[in-house]
Amino acid sequence: MPAWQKPIKQKESGGRKRSNQKKHKREMGRYPIETRMGDRSIKHQRVRGGNQKVKLYFDDYINVTDGSTTQRVKIQDVLENPSNKDYNRRKIITRNTLVKTELGNVRVSSRPGQTPVINGKLVKE
Repeated sequence: MPAWQKPIKQKESGGRKRSNQKKHKREMGRYPIETRMGDRSIKHQRVRGGNQKVKLYFDDYINVTDGSTTQRVKIQDVLENPSNKDYNRRKIITRNTLVKTELGNVRVSSRPGQTPVINGKLVKE
């Protein structure tokens, strides 16, 4: 079942605001992609206008930068996801997730559900 971008249903006065149209496909949203640790898996999705988005479902590696150099290292564990307690428990990787690597703790700076790569910055302890 698709997610819809719903219009405001209430007037400022508190009265009910009725829609003058039905649902259109162009208003349809999609459910979020929940990236997890595992063998790399991406999917291409056709979007409006015939364009394509690439979604990242699983990945084991992260591009870590410390300011001057960037390295591709393996993710060992997902430590903390501040965006959602449930994501934290299920070890979902989103932006601002704290992951453990062999270089140390890394804060994810990219949005893996939107672009097929995980980038991060080394966290100084």
